[in-house]
Amino acid sequence: MIFFCIFAALCSTTFYLLTLISYLKMKALIIGATGATGKDLVTQLLADDTYSEVHCFVRKPLALTHPKLHAHVVNFDTPKAWADLLHGDVAFSCLGTTLAVAGSKEAQWRVDYDYQYAFAQQCKANGVPTFVLISAAGATAQSKLFYNRMKGQLEDAVKALDFPSLLIFQPSVLIRSNNDRGAENFSVKAIHFLNKIGLFKHYRPMPTEILAEKMLSAVYNSPKGTFTFTLDKIFEI
Repeated sequence: MIFFCIFAALCSTTFYLLTLISYLKMKALIIGATGATGKDLVTQLLADDTYSEVHCFVRKPLALTHPKLHAHVVNFDTPKAWADLLHGDVAFSCLGTTLAVAGSKEAQWRVDYDYQYAFAQQCKANGVPTFVLISAAGATAQSKLFYNRMKGQLEDAVKALDFPSLLIFQPSVLIRSNNDRGAENFSVKAIHFLNKIGLFKHYRPMPTEILAEKMLSAVYNSPKGTFTFTLDKIFEI
């Protein structure tokens, strides 16, 4: 009889825990899912049992399919048209381009600032509690460099939205799979060489899969508030 009571109690506890876990499943929202970091992030989210749904907002259909993956083809120039889809537990903003690809500073600003800020703004309006933003090392609104100034102004604008949890990442040069960005590849090699002789160790290049991994770790482990993770400190998360 005692054994039966213990067994019943264990079964009840197990059922309760499983039910609780099912309720704790998270829904992730992502823009920039087709970029190097975004791809790695999506892969890791799909493999993570903590997440039951992964919603990507893209300009073209994804080749990837998965039971948890929901790909929404949207027009980033009309964010209000898909604002109702932005409900979840955590939003990841991985969008970005280069001046060479964009063709002008105005076009790069539209992608790197306007699209990301509109995404953040609507996530905040819809009650998404956690926002994760990939920025850049040296980002500051006071920078004389266009790129760093743009990133810094975006950080300030997103901070002003006052998310319960805002996690900003300022990585060094990223190591991307099948990277065709010549200047970036040269920078990676140059910094690797300098690191070997003991220089610029704070600026050691970061593989995109590691950045994605650390973004997820920060979501799990960071308390409420605004936190900025910079350069080699990202490796320590």
